[in-house]
Amino acid sequence: MGHEDDGGRVFAPHTEVVRLGRDPLRFDGFVNTPVVRGSTVLSPTYDDLVHHRGRYSYGRRGNPTTEALEGALQALEGSDGVVLTPSGLSACGLGLLSVLGAGDHLLMVDTVYKPTRLICDTVLKRLGVATTYYDPLVGAGIADLIGPNTRAIFLESPGSQSFEMQDVPAITAIARARGITTLIDNTWATPLFFKPHAFGVDVSIQAGTKYIGGHADLNLGTVSAVGPAWRKVHDTHGTLGITISPDDAALGARGLRTMAVRLERHHASGLEIARWLEGRPEVSRVLHPALPTDPGFAIWSRDFTGASGLFSFILKPVPERAMATFFDALALFGMGYSWGGYESLAIPFDCADYRTATTWKVEGPAVRIHIGLEDVDDLKSDIDQAFAKMRAAAG
Repeated sequence: MGHEDDGGRVFAPHTEVVRLGRDPLRFDGFVNTPVVRGSTVLSPTYDDLVHHRGRYSYGRRGNPTTEALEGALQALEGSDGVVLTPSGLSACGLGLLSVLGAGDHLLMVDTVYKPTRLICDTVLKRLGVATTYYDPLVGAGIADLIGPNTRAIFLESPGSQSFEMQDVPAITAIARARGITTLIDNTWATPLFFKPHAFGVDVSIQAGTKYIGGHADLNLGTVSAVGPAWRKVHDTHGTLGITISPDDAALGARGLRTMAVRLERHHASGLEIARWLEGRPEVSRVLHPALPTDPGFAIWSRDFTGASGLFSFILKPVPERAMATFFDALALFGMGYSWGGYESLAIPFDCADYRTATTWKVEGPAVRIHIGLEDVDDLKSDIDQAFAKMRAAAG
């Protein structure tokens, strides 16, 4: 589903990411919005200054470069506004601080990104906000966890590392009926594959570091909001003085232009590798919500229009030395704590030590993998030779 232009024409998402946030005639015909570096903004007259008539007031409050990216993302999200932050984690923190205060209660999904969990257990705790972690599969049962001071519910679907799918509309319907703000980390799907606001979510958060940037050379966060939540996010963002460099905004806009094409490739390649891994003798199971065999497939197929390149798989039991051999043997998969770029990545993980509302118990070592833009057959061959060395090391 696309958006209308001034002439009433509706454009597809692939067209939207190319056209949104650009105004060449405003900048002497240059296709891309220029990188505007500056802090001081001058007013032409005393009257303009004291009545704040200028489009911009101070560099920290926005400039043409950041405004262009915010406007493009606002249209893609279908929201009342978007603000930019220096990282995905800072975007999560901003969202939470915007809607919570001392004495409030937060319901946080147990499968949230671990650093976001740390915000709850440290910063929010110091500020007098109580957090209860909940099972991502709770669905409409979230109603039983709501207390008199519950002010926000935070979702992440699919879940970080373990990829459980949440019934977002069931949760948001209950939250809205009770006046509770909902937030979601939508980095995995982006608004191209899942539009949170269309499913009743008030605040949609992305680590633009991942698929918006797409080149592993940018740290960026985005917070999109609707209704009363938008004013809270906007005001908190400004009050805290949060800003990003215009150079980073330009990198985000550059990445946005190819995001649809890249995600199309990540989706196709990721699914092909996931299906192939399902048939490997070394693999016990694959955690990918777009696979018909996945427990979350029904929700994914109902609510989402695509899948990114990130998923996990569980190996059959092998000693740690064999796991080390597998990772060290990979030539096309880097080992690093990020994803969403053009390159393929793989890391081991274990959620057992920090999940509290659920139990992470698996039959073998867990691997999180990001399928990049490389040739799929090359990636299969690389994993295959690493599996062979792993088997030999296992003895």
